[in-house]
Amino acid sequence: MKRLLAVAAALLSTAVLAAPPAPEKTELRYQGWAGQVTYPELAEDLGYLAPVKLKWVGNTISGPQDIQTVVTGDIDFGGAFNGAVAKLIAAKAPIKSVIGYYGVDENTFHGYYVSEGSPLKTARDLIGKKVAVNTLGAHHELMLREYLSRGGLTAAEIKQVTLVVVPPSNGEQALRQGQVDATTLGGVLRDKALERGGIRPLFTDHDLFGNFTAGTYVLHTRFLKENPETARVFVTATARAIEWARATPPAEVRARFEKIIAQRKRNEDASTVKYWKSTGVAGQGGVIADAELQQWIDWLVKDGVLKAGQLRAAELYTNQFNPYLGQQPGSKVAAR
Repeated sequence: MKRLLAVAAALLSTAVLAAPPAPEKTELRYQGWAGQVTYPELAEDLGYLAPVKLKWVGNTISGPQDIQTVVTGDIDFGGAFNGAVAKLIAAKAPIKSVIGYYGVDENTFHGYYVSEGSPLKTARDLIGKKVAVNTLGAHHELMLREYLSRGGLTAAEIKQVTLVVVPPSNGEQALRQGQVDATTLGGVLRDKALERGGIRPLFTDHDLFGNFTAGTYVLHTRFLKENPETARVFVTATARAIEWARATPPAEVRARFEKIIAQRKRNEDASTVKYWKSTGVAGQGGVIADAELQQWIDWLVKDGVLKAGQLRAAELYTNQFNPYLGQQPGSKVAAR
């Protein structure tokens, strides 16, 4: 009996030693997206985030606004297009990317659309025209500028293309009413617009770069220093949720999203969920690749915002909390 008790005590001691440290914070404040389910929200619903819980403080319509709110300390994590992340860090913002959360593939992408009868067919045709984007300095603008640059436009000519900030949900309407000559549409908003007909693509971000992770979640550097175990729980749970969504039949993922939206009771329209097709995330579990950030550092250098060598991609992110590090095939961001 004494021997059995000794063995049991040893096993219990080993289990206690093997248990991961408790998270320093058990509540994470964040902004959501109306009618959508984020991967941290999915992670919480799947039980991956426990004992940490999410606290919704409102919705955002812009990645740059979301990560700026992390800087001010009003939320604990936020996500944005990698170009916006690089630009904010270049401005000395104390944040760091910790996991990729959205991207581009053959099923999930943003297109730049014109009316069916529009004479616009090439990059040069956009000179003097108006293009709707959701915000300045983010995904939509930089993809458009890349398209214009590849189309042979000079910096002076690119400046003649007017960007009009329009909420994503109003982009289709702005195009159909002639308020803009082209508009950006992605995901469910794109698919709904195409179902109605009368528009056609000018180009897509998938045409430009193929498959790549486009945006990352960031945490404040102070948060990372003071709450490393909470950061580990957050990244691990989000990574697992991304892989769950990747491995699960899309119909089942959509059903889960609809259930989450119904349960949170935010008086929102969940009809767009039926158009969800894929995560778009290139790296397994959202592991970040250098090229996914270096691409946009190069843009900032090209625009004169940064000096060559002033900022390196490795300074903008960390994969240290991601359990999938070393297991993923790498990003497919096209080399420039």
